[in-house]
Amino acid sequence: MNLSLYIARRYLFSKKKHNAVNIISAISVCGVALATLALVCTLSVFNGFQEMVASFFTNFDPQLKITVNEGKVFDPDEMRLKRMEALPQVAVWMPTVEENAMVRYKDRQLMVTIKGVGDNFEALTEIDSLLYGTGRFVLKDEVADYGVAGAQILAQLGTGLEFVDPLEVYAPKRNVHVNIANPAAAFNREYLHSPGLTFLVGQDKYDAHYILTSLSFARRLFNYTKEVSAIEVKLKPGSDINRVKKEMEQIAGDRFSVKNQYEQQADVYKIMEIEKFISYLFLTFILIIASFNVIGSLSMLIIDKEENVQTLRNLGADDKLITRIFLMEGYLITLSGTIIGIVLGLLLCYLQQRFGLITLGTGDNFLVDAYPVSVHLTDVLLVFVTVLLVGFLAVRYPVIYLSKKLLKN
Repeated sequence: MNLSLYIARRYLFSKKKHNAVNIISAISVCGVALATLALVCTLSVFNGFQEMVASFFTNFDPQLKITVNEGKVFDPDEMRLKRMEALPQVAVWMPTVEENAMVRYKDRQLMVTIKGVGDNFEALTEIDSLLYGTGRFVLKDEVADYGVAGAQILAQLGTGLEFVDPLEVYAPKRNVHVNIANPAAAFNREYLHSPGLTFLVGQDKYDAHYILTSLSFARRLFNYTKEVSAIEVKLKPGSDINRVKKEMEQIAGDRFSVKNQYEQQADVYKIMEIEKFISYLFLTFILIIASFNVIGSLSMLIIDKEENVQTLRNLGADDKLITRIFLMEGYLITLSGTIIGIVLGLLLCYLQQRFGLITLGTGDNFLVDAYPVSVHLTDVLLVFVTVLLVGFLAVRYPVIYLSKKLLKN
C-alpha cells in the first residue's frame, strides 16, 4: 500500500489527542455527505417530474409527427409521404388538420384550437387514459359532429360535461375580405355536440385550448378539401423510433420535418432541463461551502500531528511526503462523504418511490400525492465526479499552503 495513503487512513480513523479534531473530521464528512445526498435527491426528483410530464404528453401526442417546413398545409398524397407510409414499421398513418377558431356557448366565447383527426385516433394515441365522463369517444355520426374538449375549456365556457346546446364554432373563410356592413359573412359557422366526455392531460397547453373532432368537420370549417396540417404516425411494437425517424427524414428532405414526442414538446423539456441545471449549480455552490469544513478539519489535524510529523522527519520523510499524507487525508474525507451521501441519497429515493414519504400537500390540486422520483445512473455518476472534483480542488492548495506554514519548523 502507498505509504502516504496508509498513514492518512490511520489518521482518519485513529483517536486524536484533542477530541475536537475527531468531531470536526466527522462534521466534515457529514457536510460532504449531506451536499451529495441533496444533489442525488434533487436531480432524481427533477427526473421524476420530467418523466411524469412526458407520460401525460405521450398519451396525447403521436410517436412521430410530420409537418411541412413552408406553409401551413400540404397535400397528403405527395409521393414522398406515400414512401414514408409504405415503411414496414408504420402501424397507424393519420392525416390531421389543426387550426385556431372561436367557440361560443350562450353568452361566453373562447379562442381554441380545433384538431380534426381520423376515426381511429384511439389507435394512434392512448387518449382513453385521459378521458373522463360517461359517454364514448365518438367524433361524428350520420346526424351530428361531436367535439371532445379539454376540461378547462368546458369550465371556462360553463357548459358542464354533457351540454345540451351545441357549441358554435367560428373560423374565417379563406381568401374572403371582411365586409364591414356584414362581418359575419366572412366567417364559417359550424356546430359541435357533446359526446359526454372530456380529456385531462394536466397541461394548460391542451386542457385549455384543444377540442378534438373529426377530420371532415375541420376541413369543412376551414375550407380545405384534402389538405392537412400534419400527419401523425404510430409505429409497430418493437420498432426503433429513432431509426425510423432518420429514415423518414432522408425521404422527406427539406420539404418536411419529422419530430418525435420530445421534439414536439421541445419548449417544455428545455425549460425543465434548464431548471435542473440551475438546481445542480446551486447545490454545487453549497458543496463548495461544505468543502471549507474539510479545510478546517485538516488544519486542526496538522496541528494535532506535529509530533508525529517530527517523528516521520527523523525517520527520513521529506516535506513532499508529509504534504502528500495530509492531501490524502483530505481526499479520504471527501471520498467517504461522497460514498455515504450517494448511498443515503439512493436509499432516500427508494423509500420515496416505495412509500411516498414527502407529499406535495393535501387536497386534490395535484395529479400525484408525493414527489415523483426517478434515479438515473448518469446523474449518480455526475454527482460522484462533481463531488470528488470539487473536494479535491478545494483541498489541494490550502493543504499545501498550511503544511508549509504550520510545519516549516
